[in-house]
Amino acid sequence: MRILIVDDERPARDKLRRMLASEPGITAIEEARDGVEALERLPAFAPDVLLLDIQMPEITGLDVAASLPSPAPLVVFVTAYDEYAIRAFDANAIDYLLKPYDQPRLQRALQRVRERLAQQSAAAAQATPAPAAAPLPAITQLLVPERSGTRVVKVDQIQWIETADNYVILHTADGAPLMRQTLAGLLDKLGPRFLRCHRRAAVQVSHIASIANLDKGDGEIILHTGARVPLSRQYRTDLEARLVSECKR
Repeated sequence: MRILIVDDERPARDKLRRMLASEPGITAIEEARDGVEALERLPAFAPDVLLLDIQMPEITGLDVAASLPSPAPLVVFVTAYDEYAIRAFDANAIDYLLKPYDQPRLQRALQRVRERLAQQSAAAAQATPAPAAAPLPAITQLLVPERSGTRVVKVDQIQWIETADNYVILHTADGAPLMRQTLAGLLDKLGPRFLRCHRRAAVQVSHIASIANLDKGDGEIILHTGARVPLSRQYRTDLEARLVSECKR
């Protein structure tokens, strides 16, 4: 694993380098004193992951994350400010380390990095030659930033999803957490388990118990829990075809 530490404070960089020295599987570590230097180092160093401070002179860590070339390295934000958590996960950060952090917390972040790198390697190995990169396997859990911390939501427990302005509501048996994400963007990550059933809703197919008819070709999806989800005519044909194919397996 190749790591680029990006922080404008020398003591913070030194501390992180010392903590990384005892961790296995790290083949190279370099440092950048600010976001501009980090972007300049990327082509030659080609890091697997950036350990990225947020508040820095000239450009912020969030700006750096938004400017990363494709394919981009993974990003773990390392900051003393918890108010950036939602924006950090919007930037597809794999983790968010809040200073001061200890060795076990750093180890958990590195484990997430290793798991994601392993997924990328497996996807690349299975891909047939094609101009476009192969998609990553569907994710199994979502990290939802909340005021008190970060909530882990298992994807198989999400019954249905609805939009609320620039957020989505994840309806589960344990509640309905709010996540800053577009419905289309989230469905791309979740894979074929979920199908759009309305312009403002999507449902996990395995949670469907039945479909009720409404006027003008519209319908209503009844889940195993009894919850009711709107089904518009334009999405009904695809959803019913999917249910038929599932029953034939």
